[in-house]
Amino acid sequence: MIEFLKRWIEHRRSIRRRWQADARRLAEDDPVGAYYEAQRRALRSRAKGNAREHWHWGKVASEVARIEPRAEMDFKVVRTIADQEDAGRR
Repeated sequence: MIEFLKRWIEHRRSIRRRWQADARRLAEDDPVGAYYEAQRRALRSRAKGNAREHWHWGKVASEVARIEPRAEMDFKVVRTIADQEDAGRR
């Protein structure tokens, strides 16, 4: 049982490291638009039916919000992005 828990904890840590690395990468590339880019990727993943990636990019967006004070985070812009992604699927 202890080995199972160790493997599970390491698996969770690797998932966390992945979204933290993606958040840092987006924030370095575009500090102001990184949050929107993560949201855009989350919406595309959801549209493709990939729940795991949707969750991942949602966590990336949250991490960008936490680490990058210059990131813009306007819900109206996120809504516009969602509408654009929906229109692109049609």
